[in-house]
Amino acid sequence: MKTNAVILSAPGKLSLETVGITPPAADDIVVEIRHSGISTGTEKLFWTGEMPPFPGMGYPLIPGYEAAGEVVEAGSDSGYRVGEHVFVPGASCYIGAHGLFGAAARTIVTKASRVTRIDRGLGAAGALLALAATARHAMAGPHKSVPDLIIGHGVLGRLLARLTIASGAPAPTVWEVDAQRMDGATGYKVITPDTDARRDYRSIYDASGRGDLLNDWIGRIAKGGEIVLAGFYTAPLQFAFPPAFMKEARFRISAEWAPDDMTATKALVEAGTLELADLITHEQPAGNAAAAYEAAFSDPACLKMILNWGTA
Repeated sequence: MKTNAVILSAPGKLSLETVGITPPAADDIVVEIRHSGISTGTEKLFWTGEMPPFPGMGYPLIPGYEAAGEVVEAGSDSGYRVGEHVFVPGASCYIGAHGLFGAAARTIVTKASRVTRIDRGLGAAGALLALAATARHAMAGPHKSVPDLIIGHGVLGRLLARLTIASGAPAPTVWEVDAQRMDGATGYKVITPDTDARRDYRSIYDASGRGDLLNDWIGRIAKGGEIVLAGFYTAPLQFAFPPAFMKEARFRISAEWAPDDMTATKALVEAGTLELADLITHEQPAGNAAAAYEAAFSDPACLKMILNWGTA
């Protein structure tokens, strides 16, 4: 078996190539991917070569952990049927290339236990479920609080704001410094940091990855306030201790989504409570992958780039 896949052979060197894939087992399914998303966080770090050592890392690699497609073959022990539509968080089925995270391919083989059934009607938006579940993971669960300030109005920041409102909590404030990303807010305000006089935020969520601004955020929390690091940070994080000491600041790191986050997020999307489709600003045929990845990483107007594999 072979498939077309996005191959990152070295930092900055990306193309669409043909690679071998492993045969499916009884508990596997074969999925024809219809749409895959490009992450401007972790995938950009692989593109630039800035990603710190990471399990499974190496070149050549097949990126991507946001994909949706149709089951075209189902193993006898998979519990799936041909024709079902699924969200796929990636795959490691490739021969001669690292599957990190492995969703940017036309055809994939994966354990059925890793995918999630979704409504075919979601279309390209089905690929965004992982990012939405990641936002939900940051907010939901024991000893967690929703944000009242969000740093960054990219896709993750917008999802955090939408989930906060969906939870019934007061609308958060969102900071953004790029004029091209100021719009698109419904039910909450987007402002620049210099116009915000507040110094009593209880929970600040960073969705920008700007760890160098940690001291600024510490100055904005109330005593005992929390800063949630929801981005990905390549440089060591540091802050001045005295201001954090005076505030009795708390810090929390949020990682990737868990199965219960996916279940809850899928329910919100299917109920119409959480909108995803309008977060997609750009779409390209998979054959234009090199240009699509470059635009996703360099164009501030691009919130979410989707690769369409229909003609690959």
